[in-house]
Amino acid sequence: MMKDIMDLHTHTVASGHAYSTLYEMVRSASEKGLALMGSTDHAPKMPGTCNEFYFINFKVIPRTLFGIHILMGAELNILDYTGRIDLREGILQNLDYTIASIHEPCYKNGTMAQNTSACVGAMENPYVKIIGHPDDSRFPIDYDTLVAAAAKNHTLLEVNSSSLHPLSPRKNARENYMVMLDLCRRYGASVIINSDAHIEADVGNHARALELLEEISFPEELVVNSSIDRLLPYIPKLEAYL
Repeated sequence: MMKDIMDLHTHTVASGHAYSTLYEMVRSASEKGLALMGSTDHAPKMPGTCNEFYFINFKVIPRTLFGIHILMGAELNILDYTGRIDLREGILQNLDYTIASIHEPCYKNGTMAQNTSACVGAMENPYVKIIGHPDDSRFPIDYDTLVAAAAKNHTLLEVNSSSLHPLSPRKNARENYMVMLDLCRRYGASVIINSDAHIEADVGNHARALELLEEISFPEELVVNSSIDRLLPYIPKLEAYL
C-alpha cells in the first residue's frame, strides 16, 4: 500500500455546500493518522460560498492542531479560456497555496482546445500549485498538452478520489485518469491524491484513488502524498510551519 500522509483538498461549512467546521475536519484528519491537512474553501465565484474577506485573516489560525500541520488555501474557480481565476493577487500572496479547478457554475464550457488553454493558463499563475479534478469528460481536455504543461510549470495534477465515486457528477473520471497518469509517467509529472472532502467523515478518504494507482503500478516517486519532503518543492510556504 502506498504511503499516504496528507489531504490538501478539503472544504468546510464556509464553502456553503459542505457540512463540517475547520476544527472538525482537522480533528478527523488527526484521528486518521494524517501528518498534514489543507483547507481549500471555494473562492467567491462559486454560488453560496464565502466572501473574499474570509481568505484575508488566516493568520489567526494555528498551523498545528491536534498534532498535525495545517495549510490554509483556496480552491479557485477557473473563469475563462485564459485561465483567469477569482481571487486578486493581494489575497493570493497571503495564502499558503491554491488549487485551480473548472466548475460548471463558474465556467462556460468550450472546445477541447479552449478547456485545455484554461487549465494551462491557470498553471502559469505562480500562485496556483494544483490543478483540481482534471478528469471530467463534460469539459474535455487534451491530456498530452495538460501533462506537458504541468511538468514545465512545476504544477501538481490532482487525482481526486471523490471524482471516482459512483455517484460523482463528473463523467469518465476513471478512464480519463488512466490516460492522464500514463502521460504523467512519460513526462515525469507529479500528482497529488486528494479527497475533496465536504464532510469530516471523508477527510483522507483516498481509497478509490489509491486503488487506481496501485492497479496501474503508478510510480510512488511521482506521488507527493508519501512525504512532506516531496511536497515542499511545490508548496514552499509549508517549510515555515515545520
